[in-house]
Amino acid sequence: MALFVYKTYQELSKDELYHILKIRASVFIVEQNCVYQDIDDMDQDALHLWMIEEGKIVSYARVLKANTYLDEVAIGRVISLERNKGYGKAIFAQALEIAQNKFQAEIVKIRAQQQVEHFYNQFNFQRCGQPFMYEGLMHVDMIWKKQ
Repeated sequence: MALFVYKTYQELSKDELYHILKIRASVFIVEQNCVYQDIDDMDQDALHLWMIEEGKIVSYARVLKANTYLDEVAIGRVISLERNKGYGKAIFAQALEIAQNKFQAEIVKIRAQQQVEHFYNQFNFQRCGQPFMYEGLMHVDMIWKKQ
């Protein structure tokens, strides 16, 4: 059974932070062959969310309050370590719920890699702007509004 954990930066243990940074580097830098600065001075203001399955982290996301990264509440660094198991959907749904419950978000904005734009459409996110290069990959800004 999956377990979801979320903590502020201050609540993270050294081991939890190490594992978070390790999986982010393994996906965003190594797997996607993209050299960029993942440690971006926003983790300190984020809620870090991860999903544990069979004793190991299988997905991760961070939720940022408005005006930390973007003008609106934002979700970012969304990772699923095992594809096609529903972990990405599960972690993103939890992140969206946290954005609404912890930050009272009525609007959430994300900076999505363009090749996974369709993934975020499933959660009623809509593109708002033109594709652009960001952190070595094509991205699109997307927005969600509470119904």
